[in-house]
Amino acid sequence: MRPVRRITAVDSHTEGMPTRVVTGGIDPIPGDTMNARRLHFMAHLDHLRHFLMDEPRGHAAMSGAILQPPTRPDCDWGVVYIEVSGCLPMCGHGTIGVATVLVEERLVPVVEPVTTIRLDTPAGLVVATVAVEDGRATAVTIENVPSWTDRLDATVAVPGLGDVPYSLAFGGNFYALVDLDAVGLPFDRGRQREIVEAGLALMAAVNATDPPHHPGIDGLDHVHHVEFIAPGSDARHSRHAMAIHPGWFDRSPCGTGTSARMAELHTRGLLPLGVDFVNESFIGSRFTGRLVAETHDAGRPAVVPTITGRAWVTGRGEYLLDPSDPFPNGFVF
Repeated sequence: MRPVRRITAVDSHTEGMPTRVVTGGIDPIPGDTMNARRLHFMAHLDHLRHFLMDEPRGHAAMSGAILQPPTRPDCDWGVVYIEVSGCLPMCGHGTIGVATVLVEERLVPVVEPVTTIRLDTPAGLVVATVAVEDGRATAVTIENVPSWTDRLDATVAVPGLGDVPYSLAFGGNFYALVDLDAVGLPFDRGRQREIVEAGLALMAAVNATDPPHHPGIDGLDHVHHVEFIAPGSDARHSRHAMAIHPGWFDRSPCGTGTSARMAELHTRGLLPLGVDFVNESFIGSRFTGRLVAETHDAGRPAVVPTITGRAWVTGRGEYLLDPSDPFPNGFVF
C-alpha cells in the first residue's frame, strides 16, 4: 500500500477521556491567531477531523488536539482542538493530555520537578505546569482562560421536559448548568440515554431561544455542553454527567466545564478564591480546581481558574489512508 495520507499521533487519556495528540502530517494551518486557524480548519480542513475522530480510526466519544506552531511569540506550541462534535476553542482534559505528551515525547525542554509550558489556544493563553518525576509527567495543572457567568437561574421551555431552570457559564466553552433533579432523572449510568437526550433537547431549546455569544471569540455563539449536577453536590465537591452534542458524555471531569462551574459558584458567593473544588465525572474520575484571581474578560467580571489532573500515554501510531479505502473521511454510526 502506498498511502495518500499519513498522520502521526500520540494517544493519551486524561482521567478516562482520550486525547489523540497529532504530532505530524498536518501542515501549519493558515491564520494569524489560533482562533483564525480554528475557523480556517473548520471551513477547509474538517475532513481531517472526521478522518481522525470518527470511525473506523476513532469512536463516538473521540477527542484530539493538533499541535501547531504558535501565533504568539510568548508560547511554546499552538493547539487546535478537535473532537467528534467539532473544533473547540479550548479543551481542559485535552490540554492536560497535550502537556503530558509534550513532556513524555520530549517536544519541550523537560525540567524536573516542574516543567512549564505556554500554549497558544483559540480561547487564549493557557499555561500548563507539569509535575515531572524520572522524566515522566505525573500531574498537570493548567491555568485556564478567564471564566465567567453569563446568566444565573434562567428558565427555558424544553419540549417533553417543560420549563427547566438552568444557569450558563463560560470556561473556555459555554456550559448550561442544570440540576439533574430538575429533569426528573437519577445520577445513574444505567439511565445515560435518557440523560443525554434531555441534554440535547435543552441545548436545542437554549440555542433556539437565547443562544450565548462570546464577544471576543468569533464563531462561539452556541451551547453544546450540559453539565447535569448530581444531588448532594456543593461548592467543595460536585458530581456531574456532562452531556455533549451530538450525543455523548465526557468521561473526564471536564476542565472547561469545571472552570465554568467554579465561575458560577463564585458568582453565587459560594466559592471564594484559593479554595480547592473537586469535580467528579460520570465515571468517578476527579479534577481539583481552584480560583486564583478575579479579573475581567471582554468587559465582564471573571475569575482565573486552575485545574489539576492526570493523563497517561496509551499509544503511538500512524494513521494512514489507502487510496482504495471506501471511508476516506470516516463515518458516524
